[in-house]
Amino acid sequence: MLLFCYVAQAQRKVEIVEPVVSNATDTGQRVIKRKVAIGRFSNETQYAKGIFYDKENDPMGKQALDILSAKLAASGKFLLLERSDLTSLLEEAKKSDNGLSTIGADYMIIGSITEFGRKDVGKSGVFSNTKSQIVEAAVAVRLVDVSTGLIIYSDEGKGTAELTTKTTLGVGGRAGYDATLSDKAISEAIDQLVENIINKCTDKPWRTYFLSYDSDAQLIAGGESQGIKVGDTFAVMTNGKKVKNPQTGVMIELPGKKIGTITVSATGGDTPETEYSFVAFSGEESTINSENLNEYYIEEIK
Repeated sequence: MLLFCYVAQAQRKVEIVEPVVSNATDTGQRVIKRKVAIGRFSNETQYAKGIFYDKENDPMGKQALDILSAKLAASGKFLLLERSDLTSLLEEAKKSDNGLSTIGADYMIIGSITEFGRKDVGKSGVFSNTKSQIVEAAVAVRLVDVSTGLIIYSDEGKGTAELTTKTTLGVGGRAGYDATLSDKAISEAIDQLVENIINKCTDKPWRTYFLSYDSDAQLIAGGESQGIKVGDTFAVMTNGKKVKNPQTGVMIELPGKKIGTITVSATGGDTPETEYSFVAFSGEESTINSENLNEYYIEEIK
């Protein structure tokens, strides 16, 4: 009597994404967390766009936003602020002297899903059949420095996720479409961009501004949730001269001049948007012009 062995196999080909580890853990240096506003991700593909498609509640766009938020939060270097009405915020920022005061963030991320598709690939043999579900996705992001309005990073990442089922002698695994493959493909695409986003946001010294400066209180924006502690010292800078690049038409701000330092004496506030710190100014040659606080900014000393 002949005995047939039935073999069933199901294989997945996906990339396991490890949480991003903050450099603060590796070097022992404390990092002042940057405030990053994430605008809505748009879905620029035609996938899953039917008659009743709602652009404002696109599930793939929200999916990409959630994945990026989780990866940035895992780095421990950011306070994430979700800004739904992106268009209105950008318009207001153009009208204000300091875009940061309107948007409430150091950087803003604008993203879109530029490619998305799935396909089934089959292979038949004498004794076995193999079927693979493959999902491919591409995600593009732009990182905007809110204080200048300039795009400091722009790139696109691509990801692929695959599920393979195999039957031998007519028996084996049979799988319908696996919806988690879209998560994995988008996650892999975003993972290619996260490290560069982190580096671009943290390369530039952390910056904030005076909220108030008088005999009653000297306050700056930012507090405990960003990692600011009592005793911290920051540089007080005057705004640098702005010059126009005749080739590109872009206004360039030259480096400012250090006029003194401030030392944090206490922190307060209920939320990242409303937090503040009490400070004491120390300067040898200059004093703060309380009538025009927009002339100054506070910068991390590296």
